[in-house]
Amino acid sequence: MLRIRVADADLVLHPSGAALLSAEHTLLVADAHFGKAVSFRKLGVPVPSGTTTETLDQLTGAIVETKARRVVFLGDFLHSRRAHAAGTLAALARWRKTHAALELTLVRGNHDERAGDPPAGLGIHVVDEPLAQGPFTLCHHPRAIAGAYVLAGHWHPCISVSGRAFERLRLPCFWFGDDTGALPQNAAGVLPAFGSFTGMHRIEPRAGDRIFPVAGDVVRAIPALPVA
Repeated sequence: MLRIRVADADLVLHPSGAALLSAEHTLLVADAHFGKAVSFRKLGVPVPSGTTTETLDQLTGAIVETKARRVVFLGDFLHSRRAHAAGTLAALARWRKTHAALELTLVRGNHDERAGDPPAGLGIHVVDEPLAQGPFTLCHHPRAIAGAYVLAGHWHPCISVSGRAFERLRLPCFWFGDDTGALPQNAAGVLPAFGSFTGMHRIEPRAGDRIFPVAGDVVRAIPALPVA
């Protein structure tokens, strides 16, 4: 894990792609996309099985390692209406039973609008964006909000890296807009997609942005582009 400062607050970046708001003991998880694989299979697309269990195991590990007391999902909890499959919902219910004391909140994203809210039995408090949380405003869509530093998902950010032992790799990354300029309150940070079966979108960092790629179980910092 890597501890950084964003908008004058303490943030811990976990290699799962989650981020901990230390002061609030709140773990942020973007783009879990539970049920994406079963959604594809129902359309006749051959895809891997067991992705829901894999993602839930990863979530459990992040909660244990960060000692989070609350989880906020930054949109796209369920992938589609087809994600309401019996097997997917049963896996989510079993996981929830073992984490009954954990407070869960979902900030609706674009996939949540199509999939519908999670079953009430999961005990997830569902809200529309934006959601104020400490010094931040939590959203699914990265956007500027006056007077706030936004933390969001949606873009599934990644960067391309090259090295001697390989030609080019794409790595998921945390992407934080410049929070030191004249208008830092209009900046936004984007978390990588958390789900084990999600795509990635290569980003183009801007001057002053900070990028933290995830390589296996390590989160690394790379130098920010200079501000002109």
